[in-house]
Amino acid sequence: MEGHVEVGRAAEDRIRALPCWRGRIDIAPLKGGISNESYLVTDGAGRHVARFGRDYPFHHVYRDRELMTARAAHAAGFGPEVRYAEPGVMVSAYLGAKTYGAGDVAAQRRRVADLLSRFHTRMPAEVSGAAFLFWPFHVVRDYARTLAAGGSRMAAHLPAYLALADELEAAQAPLPIVFGHNDLLPANILDDGQRLWLIDFEYAGFSTAMFDLAGTTSNAGLSPEEAEDFLAAYFGGAPDPAIRRAHSAMQCASLLREAMWSMVSELHLAAPGADYVGYTAENLDRLDRALDHYRTTYGKNAQ
Repeated sequence: MEGHVEVGRAAEDRIRALPCWRGRIDIAPLKGGISNESYLVTDGAGRHVARFGRDYPFHHVYRDRELMTARAAHAAGFGPEVRYAEPGVMVSAYLGAKTYGAGDVAAQRRRVADLLSRFHTRMPAEVSGAAFLFWPFHVVRDYARTLAAGGSRMAAHLPAYLALADELEAAQAPLPIVFGHNDLLPANILDDGQRLWLIDFEYAGFSTAMFDLAGTTSNAGLSPEEAEDFLAAYFGGAPDPAIRRAHSAMQCASLLREAMWSMVSELHLAAPGADYVGYTAENLDRLDRALDHYRTTYGKNAQ
């Protein structure tokens, strides 16, 4: 394992040694992450989130890029303020907002669609440095290389995963390049009662909107009718058949990528309480259901 995170006394000692605090501090762990460790820190200036994270090249995650994006997201009005950073740790404002679950995304799907539309179009003006491209089908192919080289227990399934990625990629419709979040699990959306926020920008980069749209709907388990309404809110009208088909295919690709993310994590990560084997199985099961819906609707190798 090369992705151990700092926990317990070591993490608290690291937090206490940071030079950004005002006066006495209190530290409490925050639950929810499956690859990083976060703590709520209270000092004389208020409440903050201290988040630990190393570079994870096997996941294409680099913390300097994440830090740049987090600062850009705050400047654009989508993310909390970054108050301090040094290698391995980032301190951000604690929003005190509700963390979304799947039901919240479903209920607030039109607000989420509006949030993503604004994020996609406003972020490019704030990001800096070399452009990072996130294309889920490349990620799947690179994960397959990592899994084969690492002797993954899932190695025998890799040819089928790669063939599926090719099938789903061929079903994509041309869309403009935007700046995507690319990790839209429900827990990465927060609601403070007045506005929605986004957090965790490890995978953010230039892409089409479709991965975010598909990830939002698949990760939250939206029904076909809810997903249709979500797409209509994002695009400003009912999506055409090519967009519907591309979205259904990308929902499958989103789940395939998430399952393979977990397979790679089985080899390289060790986050407290994380059950990567169980998470792999969960996402493969959801992929089977999504793929059955896609192929029932559009047929195998739909283009």
